[in-house]
Amino acid sequence: MKFGLIAGNGKFPLMVLEGAHRSGVEMAVAAIREETDPEIEQLATTITWVGIGQLGRMIRFFKDEGVEKAIMAGQVKHVQIFSRAVPDARMLKVLLKLPRRNTDSLIGAIAAELQSEGIELIDSTYFLQDSLPKVGVLTKRKPDHKEQEDIDYGLEIAREIARLDLGQTIVVRGKACVAIEAMEGTDETIRRAGNLVKRGLTVVKLAKPNQDMRFDVPVVGVPTLKTMSDAGATCLCITAGKTLMFDAAEMIRFADEKKITIVARAS
Repeated sequence: MKFGLIAGNGKFPLMVLEGAHRSGVEMAVAAIREETDPEIEQLATTITWVGIGQLGRMIRFFKDEGVEKAIMAGQVKHVQIFSRAVPDARMLKVLLKLPRRNTDSLIGAIAAELQSEGIELIDSTYFLQDSLPKVGVLTKRKPDHKEQEDIDYGLEIAREIARLDLGQTIVVRGKACVAIEAMEGTDETIRRAGNLVKRGLTVVKLAKPNQDMRFDVPVVGVPTLKTMSDAGATCLCITAGKTLMFDAAEMIRFADEKKITIVARAS
């Protein structure tokens, strides 16, 4: 069976390729010109570069390569999709049919287009199960009483925000929301919170109640922790089994060094 990869930005697509290689699987890669790291060419066996709006070209490439299952990995910025993309005819048809302009609607519609061509969009963590944390405290330091209260409060708010598809991340201090993610992404949300409150912040990054693991999976890595450290955040809560940890060992080492606690909670 032939697999395809729709590659966005960051390390996620590179990790998928590395995981596939460990499993003895080669992938045909459709890399997004505006987003994907050029390093992907060193890992991909077969690759084509497409613009954000070139859905028809991407599907033709996968069909030519005999792809039956595809994985979507790596963020494509919302602003790029809805403000800067020049859609081809197939993408324009998808955009015109969208009931609302959010991530779930868009990617769900793209998944339907792929399915109509016999290409199934599958769980983006298919080759990365070892990078999904189990329930528990992942670092040496456990949350203190105030951090635990902020986690519990933050989870209540984050679940509602996630349900509304408004973002995956909130930043809390003293059982009050300091920042809520919109289109800017996790790191910018944390920086914004750090500009408002200089210390004692708790970051909650939560999967949606019915998280579709085919796309928009929550991701954290060392850059997330570096941003937290710079912003004065001391606690990170993520969803066990549904959050990808990039370079997990390095993340935990850095967190222990900076005395940041990382907690994985059940959804």
